[in-house]
Amino acid sequence: MEALSPTMEEGRLVAWKKREGEPVKAGETLAEVETDKAVMELVARSDGVLRRIVLGEGTTVPVGALVAVVGSADEDISDLQGVPTAPPQPPQGVGGRVSAGGAPAKPGPSAAASAPAAPVAAPTVSLHPTPAHPTPSSARVRSSPLARRLASERGLDLSRVAGTGPQGRVVKRDVEAAATAAPAPGAAAPSLAAPAAGSRDVPLTTMRKTIARRLAQSLGPVPHFFLTTEIEMERCWDAREHLAALGDAYRVSYNDLVIKAVALALRRHPEVNAAFLDDRVRYYGDVHVGMAVAVEDGLITPVIRFADRKGLLEIAAEAKSLAERARARKLQPEEYSGATFSVSNLGMFDIDEFTAVINPPEAGILAVGRIAQRPVVDGGALAVRRTMRVTMSCDHRVVDGATGAKFLQTLKLMLENPLAMLL
Repeated sequence: MEALSPTMEEGRLVAWKKREGEPVKAGETLAEVETDKAVMELVARSDGVLRRIVLGEGTTVPVGALVAVVGSADEDISDLQGVPTAPPQPPQGVGGRVSAGGAPAKPGPSAAASAPAAPVAAPTVSLHPTPAHPTPSSARVRSSPLARRLASERGLDLSRVAGTGPQGRVVKRDVEAAATAAPAPGAAAPSLAAPAAGSRDVPLTTMRKTIARRLAQSLGPVPHFFLTTEIEMERCWDAREHLAALGDAYRVSYNDLVIKAVALALRRHPEVNAAFLDDRVRYYGDVHVGMAVAVEDGLITPVIRFADRKGLLEIAAEAKSLAERARARKLQPEEYSGATFSVSNLGMFDIDEFTAVINPPEAGILAVGRIAQRPVVDGGALAVRRTMRVTMSCDHRVVDGATGAKFLQTLKLMLENPLAMLL
């Protein structure tokens, strides 16, 4: 299993595109793999024959695990029979059925084109040696040796402990905190061994696991603070209506206008276009704005690169294309990594305002609410105006309150006076 994206730690085999015994060429697709962000292609790295499919569709394995063997037709692969593989998991979601006995079932007629005809696998050696006491799920958790020992001594399942170490690693303080929060010996605790009637357990997808890990790395370790302001959107509203009247080629969304304004505000306030990197702060020379897109069972943030240099129509076209491919799980790694600041918009769901969690190592994210007609005081008189509330989440290690406030002032100026974006 190759690392198909910069943040990928494991992948789920969605569909095999070759059968055992079929010839393959270098660069040819062997299987489709669901990563933490998208469904991508696992390709052959050399010419040969697909001699053995080790693991079946629906199996989730860590990067580096053996999933298949490609070699010459007469090559002896008997020495690979004992090569360690990842332990098989029940198929979940697309591409896999389970027989009554719990083993992967042979593919049905509808799957014949993409699934292997031969049995898919009973690996004999686990990649993850199990400690003396923790559960098998604990053994697969990224954790320090000391954390594993403490968890074993205290009878804790590491898979239920949120890690705050590097890359979500469970460390000593996490185990100690979990032990403090655990019920006292003898205290009654609800059993989670089996779901109650009417409820069901659904295994985490690769994307959901990544979201959980990233949130644990953000909201806990990153000191957030929040700044909220209300922006009058009457002129943006009029500008969008006039552009739409020119034809479909000139249609832009309010989110496109926000992204453009954010990009220009970042250019004027480079101290916000930054990242915290443990022992230093990096101030980026380019502006790459991430835009949060809701996808099935998760969230992904495609990136508008060099957004401050692009026109509004160019941003609109790119944003639409990225969002469509994000929902189809067809983005390439370079299209959803490398943002220097992010925007999350829930206005289309009638949300007035909210706070967003920073995506480390970025120093900030803007949460955008809906545009609504609200009463305002204009020149001492009560009036009705279209307004929009935005909340900026700031990493206090990089952005101070006054710095964030000045950024929002510039953003407000841009959106309340769209012509300022042309200057």
